[in-house]
Amino acid sequence: MADSLGDKPMEADNGMSTLKPPQTGLKLVHLDLKGAPPRVSYLLEILPLLSHLGADGILLEYEDMFPYEGKLRVLRSPNAYSPSEIKEILNLARVLHFEVIPLVQTIGHMEFVLKHKMFSHLREMKGFPNSLIPHKKESMEVVESMIDQIMAIHKDSKWLHIGSDEVYYLGESEESKQLFARTETTADSLFLSHVKAVANYIVTSYPNVKPIIWDDMLRNINEEKLKESMLSQFVELMIWEYNANLDVDGMMLQIQKYQHSGFSVMWFASAFKGATGAAQSLTPINYHLANHLQWLKVTEALPRDSIQLHGIALTGWQRYDHFSVLCELLPVGLPSLAVCLQALKNGVFSEKEEDFVKKCLGFKTLRINFISTEDAGSFPGSDVFNHVTQIITFMQESIDKLLEENIYIKGWFSNYHRKRKFVHPIIVRHFEGEVRRVHAHWKTAVSELSAALEKIYYPDTVEEWLEEHVYPNVTKLQLFVKDMDEALASGHLK
Repeated sequence: MADSLGDKPMEADNGMSTLKPPQTGLKLVHLDLKGAPPRVSYLLEILPLLSHLGADGILLEYEDMFPYEGKLRVLRSPNAYSPSEIKEILNLARVLHFEVIPLVQTIGHMEFVLKHKMFSHLREMKGFPNSLIPHKKESMEVVESMIDQIMAIHKDSKWLHIGSDEVYYLGESEESKQLFARTETTADSLFLSHVKAVANYIVTSYPNVKPIIWDDMLRNINEEKLKESMLSQFVELMIWEYNANLDVDGMMLQIQKYQHSGFSVMWFASAFKGATGAAQSLTPINYHLANHLQWLKVTEALPRDSIQLHGIALTGWQRYDHFSVLCELLPVGLPSLAVCLQALKNGVFSEKEEDFVKKCLGFKTLRINFISTEDAGSFPGSDVFNHVTQIITFMQESIDKLLEENIYIKGWFSNYHRKRKFVHPIIVRHFEGEVRRVHAHWKTAVSELSAALEKIYYPDTVEEWLEEHVYPNVTKLQLFVKDMDEALASGHLK
């Protein structure tokens, strides 16, 4: 594929007509707040842009950014949104005619709850705060309390996503093993009964709200058992797959299995960022565009007379889990999101869609991997996008090349010389100017990035991103400058 998206139109190759929009249902942008949660002011800036690009709503995964009260107050991040801030988001969403679906984990990915000492006894595995012991009475009480507090603010939501993905070590606690020994309960049935209990609580307490779950824990449960559980009467499935080479035929078989198990209403989930590596910094747009074009093939193949597709969530993971490093920051992933939304909206990504994205984001050119930083765009957060791209692409390479490949540094100011603070006063002229130029350039770039990040993010996010991606390289250069200055000041010759 050519670097410029406009050089080669990308479209689904199954002959679907591009004269009418594809039937994808609601297009929801997933906002993962368990890492680098943006200030609400930034969310209010980008929501109108997302609407303009084709989004119909947001899937809001709060984790520790929700302002829990009472016994759950300990779950709050120090930067948790206030109720009034959440209402600001909801008010704007209402103006934009956005569907807002909150997401709260209720069995797996419960690290933000189970990491706390007061809830650690609810872990399936003592040293692993991922999975809740589902059959404990107190576990259900915690889940119900989280649901009640979230629904108290999201009064108009038609759906509540209850997570339920990647439940590791389910049934491994001694209490669960004892339950298995004295009953016919298995890990699968334990999972199914818990999800049904949570869903039943929701539909009983909030009759106008339908629960949604991720599908991955059901993939290996046989069709007959799934059907017998009658889970389809309690929840809607959100089937996720983020691979650029999504197997359409394999996905249709999976969908057929779910259909035979009783599910007639489904959601899909793609990814616009955060799915190509836990420490990914720049978003490979071509990869995510390919993923969405494959999903379009799936939507086209759906039997519309028997399956209702409520929509597709474009996930944008910010961490792989509560304890992992940050993936691509939201402003860095926005061009990818714009491209993917347009592809879903129009069933193709060709020159017309590319021109629309460029106009919306203020780009003169659009490159699938954004290796070039000559054109930073003018969208909210474009300064973060530009500085991050420059630093990730060029910083380490330029510093390493200077300090490790310069023949005068290697020959006359090695680590041995630096430790003893001596340098040839004539030879130093061959590298001092370049060292100071590179040092000044990156010092300015980091200062500008910090200022741009601080407008969007809270201090802990700024600190984390700089420590992960900037300080290791800048510190290496700063120490070299310090050693050089001290050697020159000492006048100590070998």
